[in-house]
Amino acid sequence: MTVGRCTHHLEFGDGVVTKRYSSWERGEPHREWAALTLLAGHAPGLAPRPLRAALDACPPAIVMSRLPGRVLRGGRVTGEQVTALAAALHRLHRIPAAVVAGVPPAPWGPATAVAKVRALAGRRPGLGDDPLVREAWRDGAAWLASADPDRLVTNPLPPVLGLADGNHANYLWDAGEGRVGLIDWEDSGRTDRAFELGELIEHISHVEGGVDAGRLLAEVDLAPGEAGRVHGFRRLLALGWFLQLGPGGPATPHNPPGTLDRQAARVRLLLDSHPL
Repeated sequence: MTVGRCTHHLEFGDGVVTKRYSSWERGEPHREWAALTLLAGHAPGLAPRPLRAALDACPPAIVMSRLPGRVLRGGRVTGEQVTALAAALHRLHRIPAAVVAGVPPAPWGPATAVAKVRALAGRRPGLGDDPLVREAWRDGAAWLASADPDRLVTNPLPPVLGLADGNHANYLWDAGEGRVGLIDWEDSGRTDRAFELGELIEHISHVEGGVDAGRLLAEVDLAPGEAGRVHGFRRLLALGWFLQLGPGGPATPHNPPGTLDRQAARVRLLLDSHPL
């Protein structure tokens, strides 16, 4: 849930991409290289193929293959694209648990998200005087103060490898092959599948189109009880974005006018509804 952070520059060549990092204090280049190497062995074609790296250079850089397609951000994700997205996630989440166990945890996950969203609420951000916004703030703060978010931190299912970044610009639609590829693995790591699904559905990039949550969740073959955890993470992450959208908030300059009102309505809907 990082806003306005540019961590790299891209150079495009003949079938390759060179990624040069402008910040790497969190080990982003090493994290991305490890993920691409693992994926090349266990899910080839799902992500760029790692070619060479200068991980300890200044700045660090990775050269990788260039995936075909266009990003899913910027328009409504079609039914065909949702099916391909679900298939891509299925491949990713089928990497053996024994392999995933050796991957460091993602820096953005359930525990850090609960702590961050509660911290945002604790600052009592200025959200204006709109009644719908004030109602979403009141009920969202009450939910955050309950035990529900704490229950999300413990994962009853095996962990998965995840992007830990639901930005729809990280998903490439290849119309020729009818499939979706995944890019930008610098924040990746071992994580909770329910959290990853909630992060994908509720990332603020949804304001430019969005994914049909019901269809996606129907196609990813949720385990018993997992739908409730996905719904809980959707509440948490939607609230996190909402709390950054007030006048002068860090997410406001990056989104169209009216985003706060639409996000307030989304928060209210998620708080009032049950898992799909």
